[in-house]
Amino acid sequence: MSQFSIPCSVYRGGTSRGLMFHKKDLPADAQARNRIFLEGIDAYNASQVNGLGGTTSSTSKVCVIAPPSVEGVDGDWTFYQVGTGEAVVDDKGTCGNMMAAVGAFMVDEGLVKVAPNAEKVDVHVYNTNIRKKLLMEIPLIAGKARVSGDYAMPGILQRGAMARVSIVAPGGEMTGKQLLLGLTTAIATDRRSYTVTFSDLINPFIFLDGTCVGLSGAESHKDVATNQAVIDELNLIRDKMAVVAGMAKDEADARQNKPSVPKIAVIAPAQDYVTTTGETIRKTEVDILIKALSMWKLHRTSPASGLYNLAAVCLMEGTVANALAGFPPGIREQMVRIGHPEGVVEVKVRLSADGTQVESVGMERTARRIMKGELFIPA
Repeated sequence: MSQFSIPCSVYRGGTSRGLMFHKKDLPADAQARNRIFLEGIDAYNASQVNGLGGTTSSTSKVCVIAPPSVEGVDGDWTFYQVGTGEAVVDDKGTCGNMMAAVGAFMVDEGLVKVAPNAEKVDVHVYNTNIRKKLLMEIPLIAGKARVSGDYAMPGILQRGAMARVSIVAPGGEMTGKQLLLGLTTAIATDRRSYTVTFSDLINPFIFLDGTCVGLSGAESHKDVATNQAVIDELNLIRDKMAVVAGMAKDEADARQNKPSVPKIAVIAPAQDYVTTTGETIRKTEVDILIKALSMWKLHRTSPASGLYNLAAVCLMEGTVANALAGFPPGIREQMVRIGHPEGVVEVKVRLSADGTQVESVGMERTARRIMKGELFIPA
């Protein structure tokens, strides 16, 4: 079988990894473009042995960079979530982790002006998926994105150079309003009725008190990931909430055509727990715990958008998260410490004076280029 090749880079950003393309190198036809993504990742096989995916949603991502379409940015970025064992290419949401990789890629590819001997540079990007401007502060060395450093990021054992990612005035990217359904809403399955908070910030997320599905929050990642009854129930709640939020016409549409968003997470109050690497996290080190699902499976850490959403609603009085985190009324700016299966992430959030709007959210990540070359696709 003959093959053709296309320029491609592979980057890690935060706890995600994906293929990076210039839009100019891709075919204009969407079907032909998507086939490159599917073949490149190998969405067809659950093992992804025939491509560059890593069998998880966090390693089945694609980023496409294009010249700027709006004023005040260095370029456009479109994100695609690719399936694992299923031929899915979904551009309905975005990826908070890969934001750091996008900034590094744009520096490495010479798409950003870098001053001589500069130690960092601000990269301004327009994310076409959510129609928001992003700011990445990328560390530099010799005019390229710095990789080595002493910053320890949960989810990655090796230390790296810290990049800061900020989103100004986020919220309502998919549905038009961050708390589209109010502070809480009720949703029922055949099993029982649940109270959830639906927050649309970067990506829509559904937050549910873990005790409602029999989880304390301190369970191991493996114990939850292999509890198929709980996973199935959470995915059913997700599908039903997609319909309630107007994101899908019915549950089948949500499952088949909107698999990547909304996402769902169970949350729990601060407590001692053991990470997947064997580290004991003490109750005093966290404000709230999260276990998130992505593309029907338990995420090994948490999508960055889940961390952004959770940090914001922790400060919003009346939400499920606020009740579990226990923050006192009136806090408008806070570094929220979120415990996930591989460690603790700090997310800085600032609310409006009345506490009803998110003015900004930000997080520290690391990123690195893994390879650059030609990606071969069967003709």
